[in-house]
Amino acid sequence: MSKNLYDILGVQKSASADELKSAYRKLAIKYHPDKNPGDKEAESKFKEVSAAYDVLSDAGKRSNYDKYGSPDGPQFGGGGRGYGGGFGGMEFDLSDIMDQMFGGGFGGFGGGGGRRSRHTMRGGDIHTSLVLTFDESCLGVKKRVTFTRMEKCGDCKGTGARDERDVQTCSYCNGSGRVRQGGGFGLSMISPCSACNATGKVIKSKCAKCGGKGAVKKTVEYELNIPAGIADGQTINVEGEGDCAINGGPDGMAGALLVSVRVTPHALLVRDGFDLHLDLPITFTQAILGDKVRIPIVGGDYLDLVIPSYTQNGARHILRNRGVKRLRQSGSGDLIVKIFVEVPNRMDKRTLEVIKNLDVAIDKGDYQRRKKYLDKVK
Repeated sequence: MSKNLYDILGVQKSASADELKSAYRKLAIKYHPDKNPGDKEAESKFKEVSAAYDVLSDAGKRSNYDKYGSPDGPQFGGGGRGYGGGFGGMEFDLSDIMDQMFGGGFGGFGGGGGRRSRHTMRGGDIHTSLVLTFDESCLGVKKRVTFTRMEKCGDCKGTGARDERDVQTCSYCNGSGRVRQGGGFGLSMISPCSACNATGKVIKSKCAKCGGKGAVKKTVEYELNIPAGIADGQTINVEGEGDCAINGGPDGMAGALLVSVRVTPHALLVRDGFDLHLDLPITFTQAILGDKVRIPIVGGDYLDLVIPSYTQNGARHILRNRGVKRLRQSGSGDLIVKIFVEVPNRMDKRTLEVIKNLDVAIDKGDYQRRKKYLDKVK
């Protein structure tokens, strides 16, 4: 008697798509050939659950199966016939199913960014960090970073073999890196070749230096060009400076060097995008009489900001193009200075008398905001 597809996956007929996927994922991991090398029973079970999921994960096939006992409808299955009546030579790629379930690069077909052919296997990315001063991040700088990575073996040029004659075409997959296997239910499956790790090549005698990996560990120093305007928390991506592909052969691709940037804050300037903000406290006499005040700018320099007489608290001065260089663009942001008029928190009696006399001498109508307020209060 043919097995029921729902029983194969261990779910009820009413199982949702998520329940089907979860059940299949557990069984696929359990019976996958890579986890059970040489176990024919596990291999057969893996094909069985893969075939069942292929049908039940497709809404149309599942509907036909529920009605007619066949994913292709009555013309193939016929009148409630049990599953196993033939798929018309149906063939599917196991690596495609693995990609859908677990993401790209499954089964030795490369890593990162989806499945690749065996000729473009990609090495892993390397993550490191770098601390910059505030001015370095604004102006750009060259920095050296030291890290350890896997590099292509110089002795075997990445082949992993003692001699080029020791690299032979895999007899199991005939150099394709993939094998077609016949299964139950009239199915034919294509899966990564486990004999050559999907590379299509086998090594007769391994390289003494790298032990057949085609790669060796090396500490390198790399000079980074930090662009002006980079911000705290951003990452610099340098393609091709990560680990080389292990067992990737001479055509393997190296991963990326990913450098996370941290920027130490400035003592006074606060960055907002490409603009800089400065809170500038001045005395009430400077606000009345006017003055020149020294303020910091990018690069560790200073300039004199002119404070006009009768400057009000909260006034803003915008210095165009005195902010941060725009990252990989022309121009810079602005430096925005906000004025805070400060009143002394204590004065002697003589000074207070002077202030009282000054207050009497000032025409109250010259306090425009105060006058508007009092008019509204009345």
